Amino acid sequence: MPGTACPFITNRKKMHFRDKQILHIALPSIVSNITVPLLGLVDVTIVGHLGAAAYIGAIAVGGLLFNIIYWIFGFLRMGTSGMTSQALGRRDLPEVTRLLLRAVGIGLMASVCLVALQIPIRKLAFLLIQPGEEVGRLASTYFHICIWGAPAMLGLYGLTGWYIGMQNSRIPMYIAMTQNVVNIAASLSLVVLGGMKVEGVALGTLVAQYAGFLMGICLWLRFYGRLRKHIRWAGVWRREAMCRFFQVNRDIFLRTLCLVAVTLFFTSAGASQGEVVLAVNTLLMQLFTLYSYVMDGFAYAGEALSGRYIGAHNRQALSDTVRRLFLWGAVMALLFTLTYAVGGHAFLGLLTDNREVIAASDEYVWWALAIPMAGMAAFIWDGVFIGATATRGMLLSMAVAAGLFFLLYYGFRPLWGNHALWLAFLCYLFVRGTVQTGLAYRAWRNNVLQLPNGE
Repeated sequence: MPGTACPFITNRKKMHFRDKQILHIALPSIVSNITVPLLGLVDVTIVGHLGAAAYIGAIAVGGLLFNIIYWIFGFLRMGTSGMTSQALGRRDLPEVTRLLLRAVGIGLMASVCLVALQIPIRKLAFLLIQPGEEVGRLASTYFHICIWGAPAMLGLYGLTGWYIGMQNSRIPMYIAMTQNVVNIAASLSLVVLGGMKVEGVALGTLVAQYAGFLMGICLWLRFYGRLRKHIRWAGVWRREAMCRFFQVNRDIFLRTLCLVAVTLFFTSAGASQGEVVLAVNTLLMQLFTLYSYVMDGFAYAGEALSGRYIGAHNRQALSDTVRRLFLWGAVMALLFTLTYAVGGHAFLGLLTDNREVIAASDEYVWWALAIPMAGMAAFIWDGVFIGATATRGMLLSMAVAAGLFFLLYYGFRPLWGNHALWLAFLCYLFVRGTVQTGLAYRAWRNNVLQLPNGE
């Protein structure tokens, strides 16, 4: 009929619009993810020219401590993004503002505890890591300076989660890039011009962390200052809201502990099989790390968009978005698999010139090639579940997958050795996505927008 739009064209335009929404959030998030490890890389590069291996060891130990600490507190970002996107979908601007104040406030309170407990935290960590005397002394200096950056880092976690929930991943990208520039400038100035060593690198990192936090606040005032009229401090710490905040973040926290346990055990199990196997596993895991930087960008898009449409009770938009996310995930997984199959060996050659390690990697590289396909669903569903604040489902899938990881490793280790470790890791990734698929399908079949949250 005249004037009637072709359904095919209308549907294609709608899918194009969904793709634009996804990429608008995913691409800046990918840039942000890639720049994050540069903070540590800059520190290692600077101390690597100071003349003693102990300096590199100190930065490595100190960096490991902060990676674990901030990894555990990652729930401040993830929980905030899901709840914020849902409030935005409901157009509940007062709650949007309260969520920001609540997340940043809790992050600052947690950071005060970290600073107050810095000595016992450092002693416990060194008891587990057992660094040498000189490395331990230098790492202590690095740790006790950088720990004062906890308020900036945890406060920034809340801000970043809030920005993503508001469908804005560009500001976190600008913040991450600014942190790297400030870190390079400050660390080089303090070490080269100021004559400092590890303490100069630590102070440079500290300055960069606060520069990022202050930039996050300034950009909020610049672009979201109009929300100040919605601030009602009495509602920020309301009992019901705090209970929900901690319920969501409790599940994410426990899930993160499972994730950390698997990750650390993977390294430990490789180390127990000798230096060559440890080196091979470390290099091959860099392939997973690169893939995760990209897939996390699409997971962030899933957080922002699924939460928004769930808050708006827009079932069709949610369905379309999840489908397009999985399409993008499948494309990325295929591209990474092909790229690693063709250029993976050359990439390993860029990371090391040790011929024994490169030769040994040939035996295990095929396991690493299976990572993109095995882990794709887990990354996408993590984003959707966070947006839906379906944290109980995330915890359940992670617990099942982690339990299977240890079961498979110890079951097959006597026969397969390091191959058993890789089998267990791939099954761990695949089962996470499989369990989440089952939970999501059950929620959709029951005609509910909110995914199961155990409530």
